[in-house]
Amino acid sequence: MKIIEAKPEDCKIIGDFIKYIAEYEKLLDEVIWDEETLYKELFIDNRAKVLLGEVNDEVVGFVLYFYNFSTFVGRKGLYLEDFYIKKKHRKKGYGKMFFKKLLEIARDNNCGRMEWVCLNWNKTAIDFYKSLNAKPMDEWTTYRLEEHQFEELIKKMS
Repeated sequence: MKIIEAKPEDCKIIGDFIKYIAEYEKLLDEVIWDEETLYKELFIDNRAKVLLGEVNDEVVGFVLYFYNFSTFVGRKGLYLEDFYIKKKHRKKGYGKMFFKKLLEIARDNNCGRMEWVCLNWNKTAIDFYKSLNAKPMDEWTTYRLEEHQFEELIKKMS
């Protein structure tokens, strides 16, 4: 598999993979972006990076990552937001190839850590991450506020 950095003309493919992962995670109804917004966020504002994995000119997988910051480590970290390989291309070592590339990027950019979340029912992914000796952060709980809540909460807090 050849791993390449996505280019602006890859927005449709990136969108397709976001939908693939959302469908796999049973969260397709939460996908609300449009291609124009995706293009702006990824390629104008550079909010995240996307890597595509190609085999015989077919894109078989993708990862989307961005940099965060750890106050404990005092350095930036690499946060893996999305990671997906098409079903018929799994168990071929492509996941490890993507992770090797991400680790090289993290190392080359002086990141203190690499983090991601995984749905607790995704045994295939959990087993893969354990095979890498990744440590689950069981003592942490992820919280979220949605955009539609912002204004109401701002008013309540005034």
